[in-house]
Amino acid sequence: MNTATFTQKRKFIVKLGKMLHKYGTPAYRLEAHLMEVATHLGLKSSFVMSPTSVTFVIWTEGHEEEYTHVARVDPGDHDLGSLADTDDVVNKMLSGQLTVEQADAELEAISKQKAPYSKLMTGFAFSVSGAAFAMLMGTSWNDVLWSGLLSIVVFLFVLWSARSKRVTHMLEPLVAIVAAIGACAISSYIDPSVNIRLVVLSAIIVFIPGLALALAFAELSSRHLVSGTARVMDSLMLLFKLYFGAFLGISIGFSMFGITDFVQPTPLPKWTAWLAILLLCLSLIVIFRTKLKHASWSIASGFIAYAASISAAVYFDYSIGAFVGAFAVGVFSNLFNRIVNAPASIVAMQGLIVLVPGSKTYIGLNSLIEGQSFVHADHIGQQTFLIFMSLLAGLIFANVALPPKKAL
Repeated sequence: MNTATFTQKRKFIVKLGKMLHKYGTPAYRLEAHLMEVATHLGLKSSFVMSPTSVTFVIWTEGHEEEYTHVARVDPGDHDLGSLADTDDVVNKMLSGQLTVEQADAELEAISKQKAPYSKLMTGFAFSVSGAAFAMLMGTSWNDVLWSGLLSIVVFLFVLWSARSKRVTHMLEPLVAIVAAIGACAISSYIDPSVNIRLVVLSAIIVFIPGLALALAFAELSSRHLVSGTARVMDSLMLLFKLYFGAFLGISIGFSMFGITDFVQPTPLPKWTAWLAILLLCLSLIVIFRTKLKHASWSIASGFIAYAASISAAVYFDYSIGAFVGAFAVGVFSNLFNRIVNAPASIVAMQGLIVLVPGSKTYIGLNSLIEGQSFVHADHIGQQTFLIFMSLLAGLIFANVALPPKKAL
């Protein structure tokens, strides 16, 4: 293995780092993993990762050869299937099944492979995720239906953004504006029982940066201050863009179609929350491009998170329920890491999505600006902060109780 030249080794490490960054790996996991790989290859190394830049410093024991690589990169997007494939290549290289040169070629093939799910299936997943979130909020079947349909419209703009850089730069406020105008039109001409603001939130729920904020705080708690601070600010700006788009879209919708008297619909039965968790987890498998062989683990993670959190919330505060849920997800994902020998984040993402209060952050912003809330929620700002802190504590305790086999 160590017969590879210094140039081959450092090229492999740089390519691996950029690919893992592209697939949404947090800085504290990415740097630790690259350090493990470099050490195995007999090299000394230091890495600094942030959402928009990567720095690699690699050298041999006696500093006979040194290499520094700094690059500007785009923020990563979650691609759990490619993350699993990349990790599999690294495992084979570390076990001696592949040489560094062969592993480098395998990474090149992974970077060029097509998306595992079709655009039609991804669009359907967007629709299901929006409907599932509305269902999880316990509103009405009307809101569930319209949230799912407007999510399809949102996905069409996502497809458009892949072909147009101008649309990409304004995608978040644009989809919020379109969803808001659509919800106002539905309320005025088709269904006056629609909760407009909740339907808009459900339609754009894929963009709400709840998970990004949770990862940002996790990086800050790991003392990766530059990366964590950058993620927090990026998440807040994304939240502001989405809220402004929804606010502007609703204002345009009311001026175009008028304000309709709200008709209170029949609320959903409580058992639908479990159905919502199932639908949400199934849709996230497609959206996060999770491999089918890991799908059952991912779905189980979502149910474990929800069951643990609501069970604990019966006896304790809701924020303690979030702590118990995060602890359960952390232990389960680390167990997955040990049994399957795949990145724990593949499973942890699903559970965290169920727990993170991204929607509460949006609702709290609406309450702050408009002075009213579109769902019943008391002290939502305080709740949101406590839940984020509880999630971090739960994950930290889980890593102590059952440490993962590897950094990813």
